[in-house]
Amino acid sequence: MKFWSRRFLATKEITKNMTLLSKEPIKGEVDPKTLEIKQPSGNTLVLIMAWLMARQKHLKKYAEIYTEMGFDVIVVHVTPWQLLWPAKGTQVVAADTLKFLENNKFYAPIVVHGFSVGAYQIGEVMLQMARDMNRYKDILDRIVCQIWDSAADITEIPAGVPKSIFPKNPRMQSALRNYILYHMKTFHNQATIHYMRSSQMFHSTLIKQPALFFVSENDNIGPPSSNHAVRENWERANIKVTFKCWQHSQHAAHLIKHREEYLECLFKHLESCGAVGSIGLKTRAKL
Repeated sequence: MKFWSRRFLATKEITKNMTLLSKEPIKGEVDPKTLEIKQPSGNTLVLIMAWLMARQKHLKKYAEIYTEMGFDVIVVHVTPWQLLWPAKGTQVVAADTLKFLENNKFYAPIVVHGFSVGAYQIGEVMLQMARDMNRYKDILDRIVCQIWDSAADITEIPAGVPKSIFPKNPRMQSALRNYILYHMKTFHNQATIHYMRSSQMFHSTLIKQPALFFVSENDNIGPPSSNHAVRENWERANIKVTFKCWQHSQHAAHLIKHREEYLECLFKHLESCGAVGSIGLKTRAKL
């Protein structure tokens, strides 16, 4: 997956699944073993957990929101194959995500902004954290807030993956949906059990910082019902949750459909969590 070569966004590939973006030149090399950046920028960081088959131009819209406010952005994405085979796919990406965050401690604070299947992917990250909380406590302490846009749970995988890969081909969607149902039943130990564990971790969550959810009533991939279930679990754990639900929108595209409302909610959330100072009118106008 190739990312942007725009004049106003410097990019650096960290791994095949992770790309760093900044409004400023990204200096220094990245150690391929530790993923440490040798000349840090000193900016704060947004960790974007992308949706499946995310297109460059759409991810760029979110990256620019944050780079205009002075953040660096690390985008993490997974492929359909990596999703279907977690042990060799999504769990490897999760380990690299942790390695990057652990070995680049100058990135603080951290904002987590996830989309769709990104909820599953952050679950895999937290499962690895949970195995050694002493080691990863510093990462959790650096996270100041989280945003979840169209978060998809395990029950939506058979519906969501086909629509992501074949958005305009119902026949292929149906065929792939049938295969994924077969895959989840046949490869329970290799795949489905990992989805279940990640879902349980997302519902219980290690990230206790305030959360903002974006959903819509007509989204059957990341429906309000499953997001409300997460919200209820988090609120019982004393996590502050803000919930924005539209009647009509589009999965992982609420920014496109409801730009002004989306940005207003996002800015308020970032400001209230101390992730940024008061966002000035000039910056808002640019966005």
